[in-house]
Amino acid sequence: MNKQILLINDIAGYGKVATAAMLPILSYFGLPVYNLPTALVSNTLDYGKFNILDTTDYIQGVFPVWKELGFRFDAIATGFIASERQARIVSQYCMEQASHGTTIFVDPIMGDEGKLYNGVTPSTIRSMLEMLSVAHLIYPNYTEACYLTGTPYREDGVTLEEAHRMVEALHEVGAKSVIITSMIVDGVHCVIGLNHYDGQLFKLDYTEIPVHFPGTGDIFSAVLIGHLLRGEPLVESTRQAMDAVARLIELNKDNTDKNRGIPIEKHLDIF
Repeated sequence: MNKQILLINDIAGYGKVATAAMLPILSYFGLPVYNLPTALVSNTLDYGKFNILDTTDYIQGVFPVWKELGFRFDAIATGFIASERQARIVSQYCMEQASHGTTIFVDPIMGDEGKLYNGVTPSTIRSMLEMLSVAHLIYPNYTEACYLTGTPYREDGVTLEEAHRMVEALHEVGAKSVIITSMIVDGVHCVIGLNHYDGQLFKLDYTEIPVHFPGTGDIFSAVLIGHLLRGEPLVESTRQAMDAVARLIELNKDNTDKNRGIPIEKHLDIF
């Protein structure tokens, strides 16, 4: 039987980000995918104006029903968390599920390019630290890793030693395995990671394509999880996710309205 995965993330009405980006990819991997929206958002935040509905009250009512019905998931992937209260409720649920063998993946969605996203506040950072403590694997980008570890953001990047210190700091918060994406280390764009199964640090280089799409982190997350749930090793799964994102950006770099995100359904065959 294929592994069942629950996505706990926001849903955007207009744009291929978050749940809307991840669900088709994970379904294409053959996984039964379920979802629990942390917020309903009118459109991708890149448009500058948006409306958002925090669904914490809804979530609080969902978990008791699911427990009564005996629903279980092999994996849970969390993304945008709307509030500290929501983080407490979701992290408690993830902890309970993990005690039954569920693998917890956390993408601490907060910002990029040195800045927090619209609507993200210091309380969001505290919320994410709570989520990290229950995670088997986290994969912040460099900006998010800076905020989570209290490290100053440097546009020109860091040294390999500094990158390793950030990975170790995130591991010490409670996350077992750690990946930091979108880093510049010693002048080279790369992904840095720590695999807790063997304690090995790894570094995977890539060539940056200077085009911005919202949702590429969600695509990376979905492809990474898809390969991991097939039983593939962390390093190889990370490289597969990196290559998929690069190919999708290349295929769509001339799109007129990039704020919509990448039209994933057109490209499922590349996964």
